[in-house]
Amino acid sequence: MTQNLPLGAPLARWTPPPRPAHDSLSGRYCRLEPLSRDHAAELHAANQADASIWTYLPYGPFPDEAALADWIARAASGPDPLFFAVREVVSGRALGVLSYLRIAPEAGSIEIGHVNFSAPLQRRPAATEAVTLLIGHAFALGYRRLEWKCNALNRASRRAAERYGLSYEGVFRQATVVKGRNRDTAWFAAIDTEWPTLKAAYETWLDPANFDADGQQRVRLSDLTRPILAARDPEAV
Repeated sequence: MTQNLPLGAPLARWTPPPRPAHDSLSGRYCRLEPLSRDHAAELHAANQADASIWTYLPYGPFPDEAALADWIARAASGPDPLFFAVREVVSGRALGVLSYLRIAPEAGSIEIGHVNFSAPLQRRPAATEAVTLLIGHAFALGYRRLEWKCNALNRASRRAAERYGLSYEGVFRQATVVKGRNRDTAWFAAIDTEWPTLKAAYETWLDPANFDADGQQRVRLSDLTRPILAARDPEAV
């Protein structure tokens, strides 16, 4: 006799999405460009402001522009990770890097990682927009799940994930070894049915009307996304 075991919901109309193309993505405050050696000079100069940006990454800091350019040539040569440079519109400079990675069209899953924003880019609208551009593009392509993972000790990255409205899903203990040290990995994610409410929150925060004459935000993004997190899990917020 066949047992009546529980199964997941059928996905009759779902088809695997395409892999993201390595094309530029433009927003109001930034432009995401395929990372190349040509970005090395601007990125190296911007990164000098604060060496702590490399603390939780498995590479860096780099001693000079040439070393950074060589790393870019290796890291950005393949389709996964798919690296982008963040060019801020106001300054016209490339000030940060981020990527898609662990791209799994067959599962409809994609991750954002390798986030490395120099001090001049941090806490700027362009930094927030850079991440939301990748989130929105992933869901527009048809991905079902958007992941964000970080060192469990990286409080800034964990706060950022929650600020973007990504749900905390737990910690993988002793997940890997980075620079000779143990790394426990914290997992965050959003799924496609949550995208409309996330998109509305992002658009509200990025609207120029949300910033005063000095560029200070009127409403925090975390205040806009907190109700989304609370709706998923009232005890998590």
